[in-house]
Amino acid sequence: MKTNRLGHWLAILIGTLYFLVPLAATFEFSLRKIRGVYSFEAYRVVLADTQFKSSLGFSVVLAVVTIVFGMAIIVPMAYFVELRLRKLRPFIEFVTLLPLVVPAIVIVFGYLRLYNSSSILPLTNFTLGTNFLLACGYVTLALPYMYRSIETGLRSIDVRTLTEAAESLGASSGTIIWRIILPNIRSAMLSGAFLTFAIVIGEFTFASLLNRPAFGPYLQLIGANRAYEPAALAVMAFAITWACMGIIQVVSRNSVAARP
Repeated sequence: MKTNRLGHWLAILIGTLYFLVPLAATFEFSLRKIRGVYSFEAYRVVLADTQFKSSLGFSVVLAVVTIVFGMAIIVPMAYFVELRLRKLRPFIEFVTLLPLVVPAIVIVFGYLRLYNSSSILPLTNFTLGTNFLLACGYVTLALPYMYRSIETGLRSIDVRTLTEAAESLGASSGTIIWRIILPNIRSAMLSGAFLTFAIVIGEFTFASLLNRPAFGPYLQLIGANRAYEPAALAVMAFAITWACMGIIQVVSRNSVAARP
């Protein structure tokens, strides 16, 4: 028994060191911008860069649009599959896994072929259309993660009983989804939202080939031309990711504690 416990703790220690040692080394390197002393000069330079602020702001706004757009599509679809179309679940799961199989560069080249300036619907001719195309691409990339988060949340509740009870009181399908289903899958939606946020913030291929001023291309540009600022950006991105994970955990615990 003691040997097994020792092995478990050793595995945890090795896994922790595997993740924390590179992060600590990156953080230590980011403090060396001024020769001979440790300082946060690299962080100051990054935060003072107007391109950093504009690219991050663009990606954050696009992430919010992607989350809202994706939830508006996936939540009703997953709800009706769970309620009435369970036989189609294997097919739906296969379709939602396709973005993991088809490379992003193939998808974006397909977009450029279908929606270029000479097509019937030339979305790439104007900024709003290109931004909409980019949001659609991000919804596609986030589909496997968002759908499975929502599906897990729906499976954790009795969708059929809740729906029948609401219908007996005269509620419409829209009212059922908005006032009954959504509050019960709040933590699952939040998990899908933060996963989508992480994907949008770090995505490079779509934003680069569609020539949009997103955060991913900015990270690549900084990494190719500077030394210490990329390390500072990596630490900041890691902190944002872990903050999102912490919020997910807090909301999930509060949701479980609030249930009778």
